[in-house]
Amino acid sequence: MITCLAIDDEPLALQQLVAYISKVPFLELAAQCQSAMEARAFLEHDTVDAIFCDINMPDLNGMDFVKSLACPPLVVFTTAYSEYAVEGFRVNAVDYLLKPFGLQDFQRAANRLKERRGYEGTEVRGYENTPSSDISRTTAPPYPRTSDDVLYLKTDYRIVKVSIPDIRYIEAMSEYLKVWIQGEAKPIITLLSMKKMEERLPDYFMRIHRSYIINLTMIQEVNKNRVIMDADTYLPIGDMYKDAFQAYLDTKFLGK
Repeated sequence: MITCLAIDDEPLALQQLVAYISKVPFLELAAQCQSAMEARAFLEHDTVDAIFCDINMPDLNGMDFVKSLACPPLVVFTTAYSEYAVEGFRVNAVDYLLKPFGLQDFQRAANRLKERRGYEGTEVRGYENTPSSDISRTTAPPYPRTSDDVLYLKTDYRIVKVSIPDIRYIEAMSEYLKVWIQGEAKPIITLLSMKKMEERLPDYFMRIHRSYIINLTMIQEVNKNRVIMDADTYLPIGDMYKDAFQAYLDTKFLGK
């Protein structure tokens, strides 16, 4: 579970925040506070994994409160003022919810909290990727395929450069993607759809499952309905993608 502290000086806004927290299975409310000073007093004796914090509060605003913490937990800011967004990202906030926000917006912020924390728990419903109906890519993609071998991906409010030939495979996870890179122990996690990624990648990448796109040059073995990328990575081949993948293998196969 991810323990949370809810902070808002407006009673109705705080009540809504508490209600939304109760609807997410992997969030647990530790306390609710109506000021940053009250929250600071709570954190002097207790710890939490994350805080949902309003910015525009009297005495001490939420932004200054977070900056004052020696070891701040993960933070999701809430406010009615959009001009705070950039500053919120500068203090490494996980997300920024502009009031009035609904449950769906809150769920997305909760999922981002979970990804940042590396928590393996129950996924919030409603954001599963669906397989593309055009696996043969007969329509023109919105991004032209060129010889350019570089992508730029946004992750944790940073933009990172990725060498496309070094991508081993891409894994769908709710509305996020895990981009696994050769030689790296942890993936790059980015907010992007499988369809957009598939359209941008060159032809030596292929989607083999609703949840996986692989670099065909990095396949080590094909065993029944699985693609083996290395000793620890076995990826399933989905029924919808079997024919296209087999057709690719047929073009490379030597033997009787």
